[in-house]
Amino acid sequence: MTIHTLDTGLFKLDGGAMFGVVPKSMWQKLNPADENNMCTWAMRCLLIEDGGRLVLVDNGIGDKQDQKFRGHFYLHGDDTLEKSLRKLGFTSADITDVFLTHLHFDHCGGSVVRTAEDKLQLAFQNATYWSNQNHWDWAVTPNPREKASFLKENILPIQESGHLRFVEAGVPEALPVFREIIFADGHTEKMMVPVMEYKGRTVAFMADLLPSAGHVPLPYVMSYDMRPLVTMDEKERVLRRAADENWVLVLEHDPATECITVQHTEKGVRVAESFRLADL
Repeated sequence: MTIHTLDTGLFKLDGGAMFGVVPKSMWQKLNPADENNMCTWAMRCLLIEDGGRLVLVDNGIGDKQDQKFRGHFYLHGDDTLEKSLRKLGFTSADITDVFLTHLHFDHCGGSVVRTAEDKLQLAFQNATYWSNQNHWDWAVTPNPREKASFLKENILPIQESGHLRFVEAGVPEALPVFREIIFADGHTEKMMVPVMEYKGRTVAFMADLLPSAGHVPLPYVMSYDMRPLVTMDEKERVLRRAADENWVLVLEHDPATECITVQHTEKGVRVAESFRLADL
């Protein structure tokens, strides 16, 4: 098995929203804000090669939204999902599975594209798309606070295509690339964190349970989280396991750091090392 990180571009989100109750005087040192209090974040994905399977984990924001929408998030950078796939010698047609940690627009927007005829179709037409029933139901009937993150044009065409399957109990037989799937309810209902065995190490793709290395301390929880106290508990349990077992944590939104390991300290679990996945 070979695992690659894919860069799909950069965007900006409000620094206060990303760090919750933590004062700006503290989080500003981790990810400096611009004059509008906006910080740059990555939309990093995983590509897993295993035999005849090519599994894409999340797929960024995509490019079908209008300029007004894109302007809210200051999309920038030269990377796109398509470019990153081509660098590895692949195209969208090669993807066999799309595993969506959750259905917020910056994680699943690349699932669906808009054609020249202004029709919506799957970006990965040969792939099975994976979610789970509880999260899917949560996303298609969203609460008012989270509604702006669940865009119907990113979600409904997947079901209408007939390519949607749900993760039920444990790891699906069709996805043997994963050793374990951790379900987390703090950020949103039943977000999925996939865990793999790779090069003799345990690798976890942390999605929005741990957006960046700066979010390792427990109080550093996003205001976007639906249940912040649940996030703290879930994050603590995963970070303790990661420190005990020397896991590699892949960070989806950290603009500078792809992967970290963590260690126990007097102040709690903290970052031990930072590195690129390719250097593992």
